[in-house]
Amino acid sequence: MLLSTVTPPGGTAVAIVVTLHVKPGREAEFLALLTPVLDAMRHEPSFINAVLHRSPDDPTLFMLYETWADRDELVQVQIPRAYRQAYVAALPDVLRQERGVTIWQPMRGDFATAAPGA
Repeated sequence: MLLSTVTPPGGTAVAIVVTLHVKPGREAEFLALLTPVLDAMRHEPSFINAVLHRSPDDPTLFMLYETWADRDELVQVQIPRAYRQAYVAALPDVLRQERGVTIWQPMRGDFATAAPGA
């Protein structure tokens, strides 16, 4: 699914959940492609957060959760960024199926104020 095909106008905050099924044995390659993208995203003005998860039951299954302040800016400016090109181009070869993308509207965030025991 292309994010731009489901994005209505309006410039609202958005959370994106991306499910990635990596081909067995290609996990390190996948992470090497994704890491510079995550590192670059962190410096974007509309970026809020990103969390990469790995399934404890399947080391080839990853889930990426991203929150952005402006949905339109994400689609029009962030998705086309040059630093994403190598990652996106490599996905068909690295993944065993097309990535899943779901879009959510953030409503509330709760975070610990300190690490347990701190």
